[in-house]
This record gives sequence, structure tokens and C-alpha cells, in this order.
Amino acid sequence: MPLANGREYLAIPGPSVMPDRVLQAMHRAAPNIYEGALPDMVDGMAPDLRMVAGTKHQVAIYIANGHGGWEAALANIAKPGDEVLALCTGRFAHGWADAAEQLGLKAHRVDFGRHGAVDVDAFAAALAADTEHKVRAVLVCHVDTASSVLNQIKPLREALDAAGHPALLCVDCIASLACDRFEMDAWGVDLMLTASQKGLMTPPGLAFVFFGPRAEEARKRATPSKYWDWTERSRPEWFYQYFGGTAPTHHLFALREALNMLKEEGMEAVWDRHTHLSAAVWAAVEAWGQGGPICCNIEDPKLRSHAVTAIGIGKENGTRLRRWLIENTGVTLGIGLGMATEDDPNSDGFFRIAHMGHVNAHMVLGALGAIETAMIALGIDHGRGGVEAAARVIASA
Repeated sequence: MPLANGREYLAIPGPSVMPDRVLQAMHRAAPNIYEGALPDMVDGMAPDLRMVAGTKHQVAIYIANGHGGWEAALANIAKPGDEVLALCTGRFAHGWADAAEQLGLKAHRVDFGRHGAVDVDAFAAALAADTEHKVRAVLVCHVDTASSVLNQIKPLREALDAAGHPALLCVDCIASLACDRFEMDAWGVDLMLTASQKGLMTPPGLAFVFFGPRAEEARKRATPSKYWDWTERSRPEWFYQYFGGTAPTHHLFALREALNMLKEEGMEAVWDRHTHLSAAVWAAVEAWGQGGPICCNIEDPKLRSHAVTAIGIGKENGTRLRRWLIENTGVTLGIGLGMATEDDPNSDGFFRIAHMGHVNAHMVLGALGAIETAMIALGIDHGRGGVEAAARVIASA
């Protein structure tokens, strides 16, 4: 008998779980978009967005998903014919490089594979090879949502400075913001982009581009369309300019409440919560792996995201596990994304579990218990004691 009836748990890496407070904030009539409460509310959002990003610099908000954020960022710092360097540690930096090429830029890719982080020495070598400083921007994902790798950002700035290279350091924080520690100004990041549907706990549909003085200077020679141009959006003379037209009203109500929640918890506490919850997941996977083909995609814990974990479980087991969980427990896990090989073209040997945003101990422990139940039901070989190992991590916190 299926036991899935009841409240479902969406444990995929975005859209993440939306808090009841965020959902309730959207449950209201359409507001006046020209003056009054809504414009006043949005005027007060920028400081809180900067707080989450660790910056004093500008932010532009777009009605777009993360792919729109990629295009908005590129359109403001480069023009057709310019060159960028993409540091690829999974799937999504390749996607950002694709977006660059579609805008007429030349994208050089350094591919570090699906199981590791950016190698700083290899990055330094790529910079040294660019003797004419043709590369105008370096593109890197803080967290690759597919591989679940966490890239260290500050060493990339140090490598750029050591090489005397003028390229902008541009970071995709779509998966990591408000989950993994990120400090834009302290780490020397020139441009950062993110989206609403993960650590910001808001429905998909908003993208954010944060940019410092060097990125603003690059904007002077770029040729963005009026819609992507961040000039008016970041310093609007009237409310309509924030969004290049009609505001995404109910997304903004949701975002306001999500920012309230992050402020109430405090960013240090937010990061600490994600650190402990991810460690609980890793402890369970390590225990399961003692008796089966189960392992974290990223071997070194220091290089793992605190927002999402990609897990290998043996060819074809990933799809079987996910479908059994949906049908029998009400838990939905993320697909194995970007992990295809010749032997596993559909990435069936992987699944992903998110521990991002509005997630707490009982949600993670419940999901792990459901996964262990599914492995028993499906006869997937695994070591015992995974949930107990996770519980010990939570208890020690």
C-alpha cells in the first residue's frame, strides 16, 4: 500500500521548499505598481539583498530565471567579439559559456570534469597563456548544481591579482547563495548573479546581478539591449525602471518575506545550519557505501556544496529509487543531471538530494529515512546505519 498521501517533500535542488510565510505573503490582491506600499517595499530590498551577498555594491533585478541572469550579466560587461574564460566543473559553467557564444562572444573553456573543483594552478596557467589580455571575464560557478562541487572563489581572485590580469571575476551563485558562505566584496568578486528559487526560498522567476566598480566600468563599452541594461534598474528614477516594465508583484511580496526570514535567522546561522544538514547527508551516504555502490560524487568533503549533494548509486538504480520514493513516500529527489557516460547515457546511476533553503533537521532525516526504505524495498545493496549516522551528526550539532 503506498504511503505517499499527505504533504509532499520536494527535495530537488530548486525550486526549493517555499516556507508557509512566503506562500502566505503572495496571497493577496494585485497592488498599485506606480506608488504606495509596493514601491516603498522594493526600495528597502536592496540593502537586504546586499547583506545576503556580502556586498556594498549595486544590484539589478530581472524578471528571469538563472539563464536570464547569465545573459543579463554578459550583456552588460562584454560585446560581440570579446573573449571570456569559463572554468567548468560540471554542467552549468558550460551553459554559461554557451550563453556567451550565443551573444557573439568567444568562450574559452577549461574543463575540470564532473568530479572535482577548479584547479587554481591550471587557472593560473590559462591566465599566463593570455599574454595579450584578450579575456575580459572569468566565468565560474560557486556551486555546480549538477556535480554538487563547491569552488573556492577567493583563490581565483588571488591568481588574477598575481598574474596582473585585468579580467573580471564573475561568479554564478544560483545554487549557493544563502546556503554556502559567500562574501562578494571580501573575496574580490566583480560580478555575481543568482536566482530566486533556491536559497532565497522564492518561486522561480527572479534573477539578480550584483556588480562592483570594475564591472560598471566594463558596462561603458558593452552594448546591452534596453531590457538587459542594468543602468536604470540599479538606480531607477521611478519604480517602473526597476524591472524594465511592469513589476513581478507577487514574487516581490514573496522575496520580501524570505529576506525577513534570512535576517531573523542571521547569515552566520543560515550557513551553519546548511553545514550541519549537509554533513548529516554525507554521513548517511558514507554508511550506505560500506555495503553497496553508493558514494558522494565529490570525494573530498571540503569541495562539496552545502546546498546539494550528487550521489552515485549504481547504473539504473537512481531512476528506480526516485520513482519508488515519489510513488510510495511522497519524497521527490533530483535527477542525475549532467553525469552521463557512455555506459550510463541517461545519468540513471545518480540522484541528487537538496539541503538548501527552508530545510531543517527533521526534513533531512525524514528524506534519508525514506531513501533507506526505498533501497530495502528495491533490493539495492547498501551498508546499514545510514540514518543513525546522520542522526549522530545532528545530535552533535
